[in-house]
Amino acid sequence: MTNLSSLSFYLPELFLIGIILLSIILELIPACRKYNYFVVLVGLISVAVMLSWSSAESVSIFMGMSVSDPFAIFFKWIFIIATFYIVLISRADNSLDKRLSGEFNILLLIVMFGLFLMVTANNLIMVYLSIEMVSIASYILAGMLKNDRKSNEASLKYVIFGAFASGLMLYGFSWLYGLSGSTDLHEISSVLSGHIDQPFVIYMAILLVLVGIGYKISMVPFHYWTPDVYEGAPTPVTAYLSVAPKAAGIALLIRFFSSTFTTDISTTVSNIDWTTLVAVLSAITMTIGNLLALQQTNIKRLLAFSSIAHAGYMLMVIPVISVDARAAVMIYTVPYLFMNLGLFFMAIAIHNHTSSFEISKWKGLGSRAPLMAGIMVILLLSLTGLPPTGGFIGKVYLFSVLIKFQQFYWLAVIGVINSVISLFYYFRIVKTMYFSPADDEVAFNIHPLLFWSIISCVVPVLFLGIYWSPLINFVQQSISMF
Repeated sequence: MTNLSSLSFYLPELFLIGIILLSIILELIPACRKYNYFVVLVGLISVAVMLSWSSAESVSIFMGMSVSDPFAIFFKWIFIIATFYIVLISRADNSLDKRLSGEFNILLLIVMFGLFLMVTANNLIMVYLSIEMVSIASYILAGMLKNDRKSNEASLKYVIFGAFASGLMLYGFSWLYGLSGSTDLHEISSVLSGHIDQPFVIYMAILLVLVGIGYKISMVPFHYWTPDVYEGAPTPVTAYLSVAPKAAGIALLIRFFSSTFTTDISTTVSNIDWTTLVAVLSAITMTIGNLLALQQTNIKRLLAFSSIAHAGYMLMVIPVISVDARAAVMIYTVPYLFMNLGLFFMAIAIHNHTSSFEISKWKGLGSRAPLMAGIMVILLLSLTGLPPTGGFIGKVYLFSVLIKFQQFYWLAVIGVINSVISLFYYFRIVKTMYFSPADDEVAFNIHPLLFWSIISCVVPVLFLGIYWSPLINFVQQSISMF
């Protein structure tokens, strides 16, 4: 499809570009800066409306560089919801410099645009450009607290590790291009199918690509940046990084490997067994994430290692080359979005009250703020994967796929064991809230934006744990590309 005719399938992205440009113009006019916040929120709602009107058919656009399909639309909804939440609560975070709110919103929208490109990328060049767009804007967001040493350190580490990962991924792309003479993912797959005599080259390309995508989703051993960046970055940025880029990375991994390294729905190219490699990395990722989380006393670092573990959970079913496996990942992503954002919003509320992210500052929350403590328990139950929460339904679908596909049943066992391990460090927070006396009796006050944002996060977590049929139906419609 020509570039001009492709624009009709690109309306949400075009509208998002317009919002970014308008926000930049408003920032350049001092008298108009106060309107930036509301313009961005209204703009995101408008993008959501445009997305709801998007065609449900699967179409290759921009001469094969990208693709518009229900699978991409599903993840675009994830990004819109996450971005809206972060923009909304940014004014309730005391650590953010309100004078930089305009720059913050603009950078956030740029990241969102890059995420849109990531989930639609169908070409090596587009994959690389989208990842770099997301990365560069994320580096700046991580260092938004200019006078905070940890924020500066986080940004620097993020840049260094990110540049290294991007370089290796680009090197892997060069191997794929050298083998195939093409940057189109489907054409590369066709050529690789005939290179049975060169398994080493294909293995190396797979490993190098995994470095770049694994970095975005905090997959072990490419996770070293995560705890420090999560701790040092502004908490709204940390919340966003834990959800949106991770979901985009998983979506990109699914599309890239299903398009490039599989010949059909159940066969890998040239019989290269990359599935076992991903399965082992998944087991290591969830195990290391959970074990290191046990040692944490800082809520942001704890959630960082928790995020690593959940990346492992999402990776579990990637080796199972089936439609059900991809559906299970998508089902899990939705409750993960709400429960993770809800926990970070709680962390912001506690930090606003105590100026600390130490878990010890949560003492006595069960008596001082019983509603907030109760919500915290529900969110932690969901992260653990216990009923009646959306996290339980998500893990049930993940584990059921692995058990059904008997080759990787051992991975389901490791996943269950890791869920039990996670129970210990999640409920250490519960113990602190309910069984440790408060250090002071000062009333716990929470910003209205934070309060209602937390409420709006816990409601879908509970709803999906009781009635999940609408989500299943939506996911089934969104995997029609496969």
